[in-house]
Amino acid sequence: MTVIRKSTKGQSKTVDPIRDLADVAVIKRLLADRPRDLALFTVGANSNLRASDLLRITVGHVRYLQAGESFNLIERKTSKARRVTINNSIVEVVQALLLTLGEAQDDDLLFQSRKGKGQLTTIQLNRLVKSWCVAANIKGNFGSHTLRKTWAHAQYKHFGAELPALMRALNHSSQAVTLGYIGLQEQDVADMFANEI
Repeated sequence: MTVIRKSTKGQSKTVDPIRDLADVAVIKRLLADRPRDLALFTVGANSNLRASDLLRITVGHVRYLQAGESFNLIERKTSKARRVTINNSIVEVVQALLLTLGEAQDDDLLFQSRKGKGQLTTIQLNRLVKSWCVAANIKGNFGSHTLRKTWAHAQYKHFGAELPALMRALNHSSQAVTLGYIGLQEQDVADMFANEI
């Protein structure tokens, strides 16, 4: 399930994950004084949510949750219930964001547009992700789906997640789809040959 975005000249490009955890840290530092954007990036990169579902999280979904707890969300694409478990990084940025939202009600969107309490669109999120990656000087083609792909890539490459578990978490039909999705590169394959037995 490779995500394709049309370029301005009609060519298709695959949206990349952020492969290096140091680059993730750079973006977090760049967004440190923007609670909404930091929370958007952090929640997106720490969950397996598609952009359309990420943007539908409400204050009530997360207001009282602690690390290890979860909330349910109906996926827009599949109409299936998705259980979303949060970690310490999510709790920290969500609580900081909630402090900026004043008297937010449980049914208010967590990630609000700068123009009132309207919902951010995936197009707006796409622009934000691209701008964050440019500001961090990361090379590649990035967009709103980069956040989910970053989570998947990190789980496999950096945290040793088993491919079948990752496939299930992403709701993919095969391991081959998942391997393509996480963006393994030729260098990843070449690196295996350096391992001595």
